[in-house]
Amino acid sequence: MRASLIQIAVDEDESVESRRRRMASLVRDQAGADLVVLPELWTTGAFAFEEFGNEAEPLEGPTHEVMAKAASDAGVWLHAGSVPERAPDGTLYNTSLFFSPSGELAASYRKIHRFGFDKGEAVLMGRGEDLVTVRLPETTVGVATCYDLRFPELFRGLVDAGAETLVIPAGWPERRRAHWTLLARARAVENQAFVLACGTAGTHARVPQAGHSIVVDPWGEVLAEAGAGEEVLTVEFDPGKVSVTREQFPALKDRVL
Repeated sequence: MRASLIQIAVDEDESVESRRRRMASLVRDQAGADLVVLPELWTTGAFAFEEFGNEAEPLEGPTHEVMAKAASDAGVWLHAGSVPERAPDGTLYNTSLFFSPSGELAASYRKIHRFGFDKGEAVLMGRGEDLVTVRLPETTVGVATCYDLRFPELFRGLVDAGAETLVIPAGWPERRRAHWTLLARARAVENQAFVLACGTAGTHARVPQAGHSIVVDPWGEVLAEAGAGEEVLTVEFDPGKVSVTREQFPALKDRVL
């Protein structure tokens, strides 16, 4: 299976509309991949809290339209990262969009764990409630977003729902980059699953981003890792390694809690 993680920079001097077009072009360039993954809130920037309301869109809004077409043009499964969604009742959510190679919306996921403690996303956005998995021909993908990475119980739930590959778009800050790598590897090891974690590059809302998108195998080995700048990280991996790992070292069968 071939996956491409598009680590794009969110530059406040680039309009959201221009960035959508640029991202769509990057997705089309990945024709031949099985799965393409984009970062969290790449339209606005994960720390550009004041822009969430201004740039919020309905689930089937402009990002949905552009990314659905890009997925179809490239013939890839596309985790299109997340956007600030405005629900019909006016509530904002940090919502991920997952498209099939035909451009159909296969799933959406509203982020469950909101970052910011008593400010930012934590107070501006609603909390998601549902775990989401997507069945691809080669593997079942469990979907999470950024701050979710710190909550292992969410990933246990995804594994119980059949997840073999965990896909995590993020806007992770540089000052906590060591946690990013550590937690990505931990989630892979403890769930005996592949982890594909895609972050943003550059600086937005005055917050330097970690970059360093990463792909980890079920033993915790890093298969590929990006640098700090804009980059497309492409890796080939064998989804069958999940079942082999779980058979050879059946730790998940010994769960008690």
